Amino acid sequence: MSTRPAIGARGRRFTLELPVETPDGFGGILRTWQPGPRLWGSIELLTTMERIRAGRTDTIATHRVTLPFREGVVPEQRFLLGSRRFRIRSAEDPDGRRDSLVCLVEEISA
Repeated sequence: MSTRPAIGARGRRFTLELPVETPDGFGGILRTWQPGPRLWGSIELLTTMERIRAGRTDTIATHRVTLPFREGVVPEQRFLLGSRRFRIRSAEDPDGRRDSLVCLVEEISA
């Protein structure tokens, strides 16, 4: 019995954004983002929580993004889905069969 998702289960089109770091001339770096490959996947909300930062309350949402297996997806990258951005926290092949890549992500507020 196959554990592959049904056709249409991965109906969202993500863009994998790749960081580009350049020296800022003062000993630091400037990070910009370059669009990478477009990937079909699914997204599922896991939790939401509130955290206080700089005197204001932010709502943090964590999600699970499932894609066909792909090498090279790492936490230094992020996903773009329409106008929403997601920081990759982990990317794993859950059963070692190289069928799926499961990423735990955090939505980045604008």
